[in-house]
Amino acid sequence: MGQKLRIKNKLTSLALKKITQPGRYSDGNNLYLKVEETGSRRWILRLSINGKRRDMGLGSFSFINLNDARELAHKYNKLAKSGIDPIQERLKEKGLSITLKECVYKVYALNKPTWKTELLGRQWINSFEHHVFPIIGHLSISQISSADIMNVLTPLWNSKHDTAKKLKQRLRVVFKWCRAQGYFTGDNPVELAEMALPRLKLNKNHHKYLPYDQLPDFIRRLKTSTISCSNKLAIEFAILTAGRTSEILKARWDEIDFNNRLWTIPKNRMKANKEHIVPLSDRSIAILKESQKYYPNAKYIFPSDINLDQPLSKNTMLFAIQKRMNANATTHGMRTSFKVWASEVTNFQNEVSEMALSHSIHNKVEAAYRRGNLLEKRRLLMQCWSDYLNKANVEVIKLYQNMDR
Repeated sequence: MGQKLRIKNKLTSLALKKITQPGRYSDGNNLYLKVEETGSRRWILRLSINGKRRDMGLGSFSFINLNDARELAHKYNKLAKSGIDPIQERLKEKGLSITLKECVYKVYALNKPTWKTELLGRQWINSFEHHVFPIIGHLSISQISSADIMNVLTPLWNSKHDTAKKLKQRLRVVFKWCRAQGYFTGDNPVELAEMALPRLKLNKNHHKYLPYDQLPDFIRRLKTSTISCSNKLAIEFAILTAGRTSEILKARWDEIDFNNRLWTIPKNRMKANKEHIVPLSDRSIAILKESQKYYPNAKYIFPSDINLDQPLSKNTMLFAIQKRMNANATTHGMRTSFKVWASEVTNFQNEVSEMALSHSIHNKVEAAYRRGNLLEKRRLLMQCWSDYLNKANVEVIKLYQNMDR
């Protein structure tokens, strides 16, 4: 017997009008009309690609008529028989019609819920709007080459290196998403461009800090200065707790537990997006009570003298340290002073001071095994730090040197 011919064109326009029940209705040539429970209807092509059966959607019945569906089925069946994946080919075609700008906004919408603040999201999209879209935003994603990426990054690489680095990372994320969508195949043009960019020898500008042995005198002068009460209390509290500037400025009263002498900073205000508990020394508690006395109705612990519903500004603290106190340091740099003191003067383990600084653990194995927060050890460390700052003398220093906890 001869090979049985596959029947094509089973469906007719009249028959299609009568089909209402959910199910699959074959037209032959692996083409089906799929009717959903909801009543929606769409075309599906069943293919065998590299020995694997796959269904390829051809579009809604509302937009693709019977003749168009048959033409698409013929086209994609022919590609599949020649060893080409029609699904990948269609994605590549889409890559020719979708622009980089469209893809960026899709990735932006996808990642928007993951950013800690709205500002971070705004900074992310602004970098594309200012530096990328005017140059290559209109190009289709599958046509963009490493040379195009170079045209974007090269002008910024030497003059605004930090901006260029962030932009490069963001572009890499966008192109990884596009490749995952099948809009292009092969190498990521951002990674190729990165290999061609010059390697710069950068001088890292660390935050300026005071040597720890100068801090007791700094705090003594700070207490007797004419700097506003809120400002000098905030500066001293920042030094005592080794906190970051933003953590100090936005500290609120509901974060303070006076009974247990703890300050709990919520994760949404932490750099690592993880809640941080700070044990409070005697002097830290005294500062809080003093601020409570001066500003009983303030929203923030260290309010602005101009508007009690607003915190101090970052520049106000910095100006007081550098201009009023004539110290070549920053608020953040005081954390370095604390770290150097803990390392050189005391025998506290390194992980205790690292946890006091709320540093992330980059060693994955160590991070997996560390479950506690070393609270009691940190409580003693912060009290020792406070004692050192307020009564630095030989006896106290010897005490810290003999500690091994």
